[in-house]
Amino acid sequence: MVGAGVLGLPFAMSHLGWIPGVFTILASWLITLYSLWQMVEMHEIVPGKRFDRYSELGEHVFGPKLGYWIVMPQQMLVQVASDIVYMVTGGKSLLKVFELINPSLFEGTRLTYFILIFLALHLVLSQIPNFNSLKGVSLLAAIMSVSYSTLACVTSIIRGTTHHPPRYGVRSHTEAGKFFDAVSALGTIAFAFAGHSVVLEIQATIPSTPEKPSKKPMWWGVLAAYAIVAWCYFSVAISGYWAFGQFVADDVLISLKKPAWLIAISNFMVFIHVVGSYQVFAMPVFDLLESNLVKHLHCTPGRTLRIFARSTYVAFTAFVAICIPFFGGLLGFFGGLVFSSTSYFIPCIMWLILKKPKRWSFHWIASWISIIVGVTIVILAPMGGMRQIILSSKSYKMFS
Repeated sequence: MVGAGVLGLPFAMSHLGWIPGVFTILASWLITLYSLWQMVEMHEIVPGKRFDRYSELGEHVFGPKLGYWIVMPQQMLVQVASDIVYMVTGGKSLLKVFELINPSLFEGTRLTYFILIFLALHLVLSQIPNFNSLKGVSLLAAIMSVSYSTLACVTSIIRGTTHHPPRYGVRSHTEAGKFFDAVSALGTIAFAFAGHSVVLEIQATIPSTPEKPSKKPMWWGVLAAYAIVAWCYFSVAISGYWAFGQFVADDVLISLKKPAWLIAISNFMVFIHVVGSYQVFAMPVFDLLESNLVKHLHCTPGRTLRIFARSTYVAFTAFVAICIPFFGGLLGFFGGLVFSSTSYFIPCIMWLILKKPKRWSFHWIASWISIIVGVTIVILAPMGGMRQIILSSKSYKMFS
């Protein structure tokens, strides 16, 4: 859950201000916790059948053909979008580490080189066969995410006690700018809640019997995860905005420069974390690619197919990341376009269709509130994110 999106939350706050910013993060935390509970409950909603994928559940709810075109593209877009952003984040974090260690040697070095280093690493790691084999990588990534979030919070507080803005406002000064920045911030916040697309794949690894269904241990895991999410998200968002105000960078660690050794460690932790996160989100895509190549093109399953399919995907995400390495704009664009649907309202639509709660009951009201919020984000946020990408691209040279 705690991904690189947490580092963009102070930037989102700089678009919204204190009260709207904190309220939006809190509302997103509550809504996505509720929709994630629905996902966990629906994993075994049909007696004797487990839905091991988001897309499988979608096909059951909407019908095979309609469900495939509604849920499958959303699930894949979430995972591909996450991996593209992780490519950018991994490259930027590694570049920042080297710049802090030796500024004279690495100042002005091309970001492209470090994205290529991240690419080379994943060409090797992508050959890990399945989710169970990722346990060690995922554990290390989880430890890193909590650690760099804590360091970002502590260093922001230290910086804020010595120097912070005399007043707080939003980044833009025009009414149109404020609107587009605000809706982009909604997408940035939505991007931070990205775990729903792989939750059923994770739950499918838990043993389940009618007496001891997997939803019980899975829900305890979700509660533990969301407690950690609350600490990381609110501490980083509030401390980062408090320390830098509307001048905070789209990645709060970029704004933090001293002490250099501690910020270098924090950025290296981000790098290690996105190494693991990339693989978690890529694994369902790998499985889809390989199964389609075998089914439709009659390719022979095996090591050769795995190397070709997975290496092609990794290279594709790296190419897109090199072309548009704009962290803030990508968070807003992808967060609104794909993450809000899978995390905010598609689980609620499935719940209303399958469970049919009584009108004006708690679950009926909660589901419709989540749907309205999610649809609003998916309509508005991509516009703000695209605007940021366009503004950033004006001063960017391809492959720089």
